[in-house]
Amino acid sequence: PRLHFFAIAQAPLFAPADASHVKVTVQEITDQMWSSRNFLANVKPEDGKYLSASCGYRGNLATQEVDDEIAKVQQKMSDDFVTWIPNNIKSSIITVPPNDTPMSGTFVANNTALKAVFQRISAQFAKLYKRKAFLHWYKGEGMDEM
Repeated sequence: PRLHFFAIAQAPLFAPADASHVKVTVQEITDQMWSSRNFLANVKPEDGKYLSASCGYRGNLATQEVDDEIAKVQQKMSDDFVTWIPNNIKSSIITVPPNDTPMSGTFVANNTALKAVFQRISAQFAKLYKRKAFLHWYKGEGMDEM
């Protein structure tokens, strides 16, 4: 499949005022990265399959701890990944921590559930086009009405 659209997530997500109260661990960061609540798009990943994923960690972290957490995710979510791509989760550690917190994580994944986002956009566009909403802007620029 030629899916080149990515689901992106950031962890931890909290208000700057709460930074001193939040205790983050590698397990917590990993759980938040894989949670659909932290995705930056309204996607339900359980509606699709993961083709590949990348987990980028920032902070002074032990490589073994990160590898163990990624192994747990692969074992727990094995049914959510396509079978024809082996070793489809990559992780990296950047030793420079973020400014606000001792560690953070960025998640980028290619998931087939992103199809739903484009279906919603297409349905919303069809409704607007049916009512000829905003069409005058395009016609004013020289576009022909279909």
